[in-house]
Amino acid sequence: SDSGNDMSSLIAHEKYGFISGALAETYTPASQQAENTTHIIDAFVTNKLFGFPLFMLVMWFMFWCTFEIGSYPQEWIQHAVDWLNSAIHSYFPAGPFKDLLADGIIGGVGGVIVFLPNILILYFFISFLEDSGYMARAAFIMDKIMHRIGLHGKSFIPLVMGFGCNVPAIMAARAIESRSSRIITILINPFMSCSGRLPVYVLLVGIFFPNHASLAFLALYSLGIVIAMITARLLRRFWFKADETPFVMELPPYRMPTMKAALLHMWGKGKQYLKKMGGIILVASIIVWALNYFPLHDEKLNTDNTAQTIYDDSQIDPNRDSYLEMMGKAVNPIMAPLGFDWRSTVAVIAGAPAKEIVVSTLGVLYTGNEDFDDAALSTRLTAINPHTGHAWFNAATAISLMVFVLLYFPCTATITAIAREIGSWKYSLFSILYNTFVAWCVAFMAYRIALLIL
Repeated sequence: SDSGNDMSSLIAHEKYGFISGALAETYTPASQQAENTTHIIDAFVTNKLFGFPLFMLVMWFMFWCTFEIGSYPQEWIQHAVDWLNSAIHSYFPAGPFKDLLADGIIGGVGGVIVFLPNILILYFFISFLEDSGYMARAAFIMDKIMHRIGLHGKSFIPLVMGFGCNVPAIMAARAIESRSSRIITILINPFMSCSGRLPVYVLLVGIFFPNHASLAFLALYSLGIVIAMITARLLRRFWFKADETPFVMELPPYRMPTMKAALLHMWGKGKQYLKKMGGIILVASIIVWALNYFPLHDEKLNTDNTAQTIYDDSQIDPNRDSYLEMMGKAVNPIMAPLGFDWRSTVAVIAGAPAKEIVVSTLGVLYTGNEDFDDAALSTRLTAINPHTGHAWFNAATAISLMVFVLLYFPCTATITAIAREIGSWKYSLFSILYNTFVAWCVAFMAYRIALLIL
């Protein structure tokens, strides 16, 4: 194997040697200034001592901007959602249609659309880093760490792309020559926290950890990376043989990305997100609302023994279970050790088509209480549960839910992409079962530790 490795390295060196010779004979650079600038910056960016801390600082700054700057337009959108919700409550007569609009559509879609600014800012930063040439340096910096888990730096680019969306990131793994490294990169990619999970983090971090938001984000994303690395190490040790493909990657010169290109990329992703709002998330919100609304005990006798139709949820028999509640309570014994009630259990299951549906489902399930004029989901999650006397959510529950959503089974599109890129559904099944098992174990530990500390 060493001779094969040496031969591959020799061929790579010969190719790059030929290219360098051809360039030296034919290419006349207009100015050495850009090249000198690149070398000066690389002296710090790719330095063994400064490179990794600088990379972590860049990531922290990206998350700080995502939360802090995004909070202002998020607040404006929330005010618009509140106004729309109060208008529906004021002008529509009581009945299923009003409840569908207020609790199903506004509670579901409105609960997710407020996080659009945060997602746009995240995509802006990813686009900026890619266009500037820094992402290639990040791969170079991470090459040594990636070797320790049985991969090399070329796998790092698809993994960072996974912060935006796991599907194109999995497709980007085609550039990896080694089949075993490509499969491992694809299987660990769902642990990279995609933008679909971001609304869950922004919601819960904003409620429970607003003073340490950027650190909380960095901790969550870092946890995903650590779990991915452990998984890659296990797969390389017990399933795939060692990869001996050499890592050869040319570092492009630094460029100042144009604002127009970054904004176009950001808006392209924003349009995809809005289409998802009007499509899968809207449909899922309506289905969740209907399953939670029915069966409705709609006949109640007045004092004069005449039947009265009941639409207000507060007047319905509190002991009745909706279809959704029955399903949630059936599954909840498995999730109860994580601090979940049946609503949280239903929300994570509903996240199968798209992770944003976790928030829209919470929005639907925690609306319908007429005591709240505020449509903000954060207000409803921190309200007191009349049955227990405690808030519906606390910091430990929030940590447990965020960790579980970070790590559990990928969305439907990602599962399909895994099967299509590898050419076998068995790896998709492995991803569903393994990721969910890991998510349960890590969320359980996080919940128990949080209960002791917080």
